[in-house]
Amino acid sequence: MPGLREGLRRALLALLLAALPWAAARAEGAIAVIAAPARAEARLDLDTLALIYQRKRQYWPDGSRIQPVNLAADHPLRLAFSRAVLGMDAAALESYWNEQYFRGVRPPYVVASSEAMLRFVAETPGAIGYVDACLAGEGVAVIGWLDDAGRWHHGRGLPPC
Repeated sequence: MPGLREGLRRALLALLLAALPWAAARAEGAIAVIAAPARAEARLDLDTLALIYQRKRQYWPDGSRIQPVNLAADHPLRLAFSRAVLGMDAAALESYWNEQYFRGVRPPYVVASSEAMLRFVAETPGAIGYVDACLAGEGVAVIGWLDDAGRWHHGRGLPPC
C-alpha cells in the first residue's frame, strides 16, 4: 500500500497548498491607518481613504501632496486592507493599476515590510500607510483603524493587542 499512502500524502499536500492563498489573505487583528506626525488631526472616512489609495485624491486639505504607501501585493495585511478599503482582491487591483498606468497614474509607493512602512510614513511629509495595530507607535500618528470585520473607526483609540 505504499502507492496509496503516497497518493494520499500528495493529495493532502495539494489541498493544503490550495488553501494557502486564503490563509495568507486573512490578517489577524486590527489594521491601523497611520500618517506622518503632522497629520495627527486628519479625519478621514473610508470613502476618502479609498480615493487616496486609488490615487483619485492626491492632496491634503492644506494643498500638500498625499503620499500613500502600500505593502507588497501578496502581503496578508495589504490583501486585508485592499479588501476592506477598496473592495478589491489582488487580481482586481492589478487590473485597476494596469488601466491607470496607461492614463499616466502611478500606484502608491510599495515598501517591503511593516518596519519600512513605519519608517517611510514617519519620515515622509504627507505620507499615509497602514500597519498591524499592535505595531503602531511613536513617530507616526494613528488617524483611524479597521477592525477584524473591516469596519472603520476614527482616531487613536486602538483595541488592545
